[in-house]
Amino acid sequence: MKRDVIVITGQTATGKTAHALHLARQNSGELINADSRQIYKYLNIITGKDIAPNSPFQIINPNLALDKNRTASIGYYPLDDIKIWAYDLVDPKVQFSSYDYTVVVNYILRNAIEKNKLPIVVGGSYLYLKHLIYGFDAQIPPDWTLRNGLEELPVAELQIRLNQLNSAIYERMNPSDQKNPRRLIRKIEIASVPSKRNPEKPAETSELRVREFIGLRFKKQANLAEIIKNRVEKRLKQGALAEVEALLAKGYQKTDPGLQTIGYQQLISYLEKKISYDEAISQWITAEVQYAKRQYTFMKKDLNITWI
Repeated sequence: MKRDVIVITGQTATGKTAHALHLARQNSGELINADSRQIYKYLNIITGKDIAPNSPFQIINPNLALDKNRTASIGYYPLDDIKIWAYDLVDPKVQFSSYDYTVVVNYILRNAIEKNKLPIVVGGSYLYLKHLIYGFDAQIPPDWTLRNGLEELPVAELQIRLNQLNSAIYERMNPSDQKNPRRLIRKIEIASVPSKRNPEKPAETSELRVREFIGLRFKKQANLAEIIKNRVEKRLKQGALAEVEALLAKGYQKTDPGLQTIGYQQLISYLEKKISYDEAISQWITAEVQYAKRQYTFMKKDLNITWI
């Protein structure tokens, strides 16, 4: 049976979680995180997790299988009187995809959130939401061995490989995606699976029915840059640099999936003495602004989103 859900997305720093909490209190709801950085453990300050420093994590399933080598820890944090799910799913060294996210959310909807509660999915990772809502070929999970090999190749080589495997898939991609290495790698992954079925035919998502799909955006670009600058400064005051130092002390590296995140990358470069502190902060702010612009570029193509 499908669950009614509200979905809230939008650009970074637009108050998505605050809006979700407001709706949760009005509708007896619980939140499900849809931020691809907040799914990682220990990445709290820079990713902007809305939890108190000593808030307890209530585990429901410590080892939900993603594949034979990877598991996710399913639980929630209490945020005031509201539960928020899908934080702290995996270690920063673990690869995690939109396929994995769909598996996790469907599990939460089936087994964790009570039937009298309204699930509210909230976050700015549109690819996660796209696959969760509209479906994708769930029978073709990520092949990390293949991906690791392909990530070393230039875009031109990826284009050639996809054309050789399935030129029809390549031709259906828009010009931007044809130059995007991640999109090309995923299409190669799909085209590499021998199957009698159409590998491009989406699989229906059976666990949810979207009641509302809400988008939050900056109406003025000047506001975007100023708000992001203020938020970066706030996170620095909260201890962003100390958080990065603690992660490095634990043995995590700049190349780990979780740390390939805006903010961590720039501060690690500073700690490695590759750039100055001021350069790191400036680059962090610039990267956040550019990311927010890219978010809206992708999201505005979805005509089901109601922008407020």
